[in-house]
Amino acid sequence: MSSAYPEFRASRCTRYRFRYSECRRCADACPHDAVALDDHGAAIDPARCQNCALCVTACPTDALASDAFKPVDMLRQAIRQACFAIACAPSGATGDAVVPCLGAVDAGSLAYLAKRRIPVELRGAAHCGQCAHGARGAAQLASQLEACALLQQAAATPDAAADWIAPRLDQAEAATPARGQAFAAGRRQWFRRLVGRGAAELAQAADGPASAPPPIPNQAIRPGPYALPERRELLQIVCTRKDGQPFQAPLHEALPMFALTLRPGCTTCEACFRVCPTGALEIEESPDDYQLKFDADRCVGCAVCLEACQPRVLDVEAVFDARPEQPPRVLLAMSKQRCARCDRHFVSPVPEESCPICRDDEDAFTAIFG
Repeated sequence: MSSAYPEFRASRCTRYRFRYSECRRCADACPHDAVALDDHGAAIDPARCQNCALCVTACPTDALASDAFKPVDMLRQAIRQACFAIACAPSGATGDAVVPCLGAVDAGSLAYLAKRRIPVELRGAAHCGQCAHGARGAAQLASQLEACALLQQAAATPDAAADWIAPRLDQAEAATPARGQAFAAGRRQWFRRLVGRGAAELAQAADGPASAPPPIPNQAIRPGPYALPERRELLQIVCTRKDGQPFQAPLHEALPMFALTLRPGCTTCEACFRVCPTGALEIEESPDDYQLKFDADRCVGCAVCLEACQPRVLDVEAVFDARPEQPPRVLLAMSKQRCARCDRHFVSPVPEESCPICRDDEDAFTAIFG
């Protein structure tokens, strides 16, 4: 195994893109407390890191990369063989590919090989009880296998089950026991990020009307180039059915994809668009119209848009059609207004006489001169 610890790529990290993000998937996945988080992202402590690569797989945006583990190279090797064995390095097991931890093998890679009908055996899971990565590694492996099985179910037609060859463990029971213990906190945190805002909104409604939430400060969102992880592109290949019908994929922590919806109440602050690290949210404008669109092929399910949405009107579907190359969904369509003062076109959810720039100028003038 390489002695190099994972490299952190800040522009892909949701905590860097949005300084108030509560994402901690990499830290929850790390068995060695080697990941430190702050509002600029994550830092790896090389004195603690043992190169298990669990943090690499846990991050849906590929903000962490490891020279010791490159799934694409493993897949290139696997598709040239009739069968393929993946071995866990700490166990000492042998295989066609040796990985730092079986839990680092993502569901998309497993599903891709299963769909290609390449028998895959995962060797070394029986060693989890004695391994330093053990509980977290076994839990993450169980999660990846569960997600792979769900994709296989979604690929089935009404007349027949999907003709995939599911991956198997050398000892099938070995990766199951730790799942409820080791990954429970991370799973709860993940779902809390998805539904916590909705629950808070319901509680607020029960307590009576409240004032509108403050806008996100500009400094809270840091720009960066868009990047689409290879794992997400792999799922575009996986999520198709032979009969061409919708591929009904479930929301799952190990599957980097979402389907977003938008409830009434959007303020057109564009925070969701500005914070997205992959370009899944896009804005299309003409002189007269404004549209906020969602491209499911580019969504990795990082949930940072839900965190940045102050009106709390963005939501995710529990089950969604994951077929690739669908046209972007229009979440919001509005006609532009014309400012009575400067003649600019602008967008507002309610009729306004002047644009936000002119209103800001008026507020500043009032504050200075009264």
